[in-house]
Amino acid sequence: MSKTHGNRIMSEFSGSPIDQLKQLMERLRHPTEGCPWDREQTFETVAPYTIEEAYEVEDAIARKDSDAICEELGDLLLQIVFHSRMAEEQGLFDFDTVAKKITNKMIERHPHVFGQEEQRSQTHHSEAWENQKTLERKQKNKGSSGTLDGVALALPALMRSEKLIKRVKRAGYELTQPEKLLERFQEKLEQNHSPAKDKDQKTQNENWIGELFFMLNLLAVHLGVDTEKALRNTNQKFENEVKEIENSLKSENNDLDDLGVMKSIIL
Repeated sequence: MSKTHGNRIMSEFSGSPIDQLKQLMERLRHPTEGCPWDREQTFETVAPYTIEEAYEVEDAIARKDSDAICEELGDLLLQIVFHSRMAEEQGLFDFDTVAKKITNKMIERHPHVFGQEEQRSQTHHSEAWENQKTLERKQKNKGSSGTLDGVALALPALMRSEKLIKRVKRAGYELTQPEKLLERFQEKLEQNHSPAKDKDQKTQNENWIGELFFMLNLLAVHLGVDTEKALRNTNQKFENEVKEIENSLKSENNDLDDLGVMKSIIL
């Protein structure tokens, strides 16, 4: 599509840029004139794309690429408009309702900005934020709210583990101290495990690795380490090491596919 044709299509939409985006999505979802793929989508089928776009935003931020950040934020905004349009079609809510709800929520969670002068401090903000979230969970659960209620199941496992641990810590539970954690971690490492040959062995291995990950996450919370960031940095180091080896071999005119050294790379 040419830029001129694109501008002509855009002229069919009116109002603010967000109004135009909402009209665009309405057109894409039109039962007869819309896009067949867009019409067939549901909350469940779009959800994975929403998660992926959020990670694309994070990646652009990590690369400090302002153009990419702008583009990826647009992609993420499209996901919100997409979900809102599907909800509107079912008579559940619309985009404006989503915007109003988050606006009201942010006002309630920021008494240090919208409240009294003496509330305007970082300490009060942190306390008010957590207190307000606890109150909201209790209201959703009709007055009863467990410590771990509301920690999204769809979060990546490592991130969700960290949130569960931090939620328990804020609630006043005593976490296993680092020294004891390291002892337990060493004991767990020394347990004998072998490659999975059947379903039972596979389950045992999964439980073993899962417990090791959880203990590392618990240690990270004690040390104030962001596990996602830490692992992301290590992933980058590993990528760099592999690229260095490949570049070195290429400079010697070697065929990477024929070299067993590439199959034995370790950290």
